[in-house]
Amino acid sequence: MSKLSPSSIFCSFRANAVLNQKIWRMAWPPMVSNITTPLLGLVDTAVVGHLGTATHLAAVAIGASIFSFIFWAFGFLRMGSTGLTAQALGQGDERRVRELLLQSILMGVFIGLMLILFRAPLIDLAITLMEPSAEVEPWARLYCEARILSAPAVLAGYALMGWFFGVQYSKGPLWMLLVINVANMVLDYVAVYGLGMASDGVAWATVFAHYIGVTVAGVLAWHKLKGFSGHVPLSVLAKWREYMALVKVNRYLFVRTILLLLVMLFFTAQGARQGDSILAANAVLLTFLMIISNALDGFAFSVEALCGEYYGRKDKANFQKVIQLSTYWALFAAVILMLVFWLFGNQIIALLTNVQTVRDDAALYLPWLIFFPLLGIWSFMLDGIFIGTTSVKQMQNTMIICVVCVFFPVWFISQDLGNHGLWLSQAMLFIARAITLYWCYLQNMKKGVWFENL
Repeated sequence: MSKLSPSSIFCSFRANAVLNQKIWRMAWPPMVSNITTPLLGLVDTAVVGHLGTATHLAAVAIGASIFSFIFWAFGFLRMGSTGLTAQALGQGDERRVRELLLQSILMGVFIGLMLILFRAPLIDLAITLMEPSAEVEPWARLYCEARILSAPAVLAGYALMGWFFGVQYSKGPLWMLLVINVANMVLDYVAVYGLGMASDGVAWATVFAHYIGVTVAGVLAWHKLKGFSGHVPLSVLAKWREYMALVKVNRYLFVRTILLLLVMLFFTAQGARQGDSILAANAVLLTFLMIISNALDGFAFSVEALCGEYYGRKDKANFQKVIQLSTYWALFAAVILMLVFWLFGNQIIALLTNVQTVRDDAALYLPWLIFFPLLGIWSFMLDGIFIGTTSVKQMQNTMIICVVCVFFPVWFISQDLGNHGLWLSQAMLFIARAITLYWCYLQNMKKGVWFENL
């Protein structure tokens, strides 16, 4: 990869105008749709944050963290589907493209039904591990008992989203997430202010919104399938061995995702142990982290899809160009986010809650979030490369190293710093992920792991 200088960036843009257009066609829809996701979190937080107490805000923080862990433990349904579908598209295997969509959806629905079946022990264990205060615990439980019912829709939505990215139909996730998030915002208001509910109303709004959104996505996928030839026999969908390609890729993504979400759960739990005000403040600041992730993920998704396609075609030149150009654009977006948080961070916090103690605590730790866009961009883009090439075992192994050897040791030695120690641990995790994945990237390119026959 060439050095990042203004002249080299400008020359790359001029020489690769067509590829830049392709990157942006892939990147802007998920960027727009992803912006609505933190807006959804903003509305959830703002609705309960203006009830005059931190109790409901803390309950939503705990419940949302639990389901981030539970649902994103199966995030491989999106990531694995994207990489495999993009490669099948690059190889011209249209029957396989159709097959991957149906297999991924069925796998998601099955897992979702199993989560509902075993919801009682799951929720009991999650609440016990989070150790909420006596005031927060019953509201967090109500939130969880409602939210678990969205599992089939959420996981089928992951599968649909991954397939949409894999076939480079990025407007599919745009419409699905817009429908989910707009519906959720409206239903939040109705549940809390119309029906007099609290954090439980926020959960029910999310459940109904996800079923509405996945229905819209299913219709879009049905129309998109008309552009692909081939037929998928029922025997392919009924036999377990036909799912082995997905399972083989996804087993490594499962471990990697569990580790990442374990960090998130641990982060929230440690905040809870410092009091409801710190827990609520961290919930507010995690909305900033969602904005960072979702804004930059537009370019990461373009890397997943386009690198997967060019990897399937064995086109090394365009593979590297996609990485270079997407990184330039993502770096520009990261700088913009830093400026926004620096200039308007306190105003955003004020929009999220009117509880003064929560505002004060969030403002104290805001400087960490100002630098997170620049720290996180590198691992986001590298994730896209490894998902597109389905080099997911390396993603798993580097995540193990980063969590076990960096995140937890940094937290352990910085406990005296309190909540600052938690945010320091998160910052170091971003840095460690970038370093380890970049080392793997260099080794794969040097040793010809991805393009050995060229």
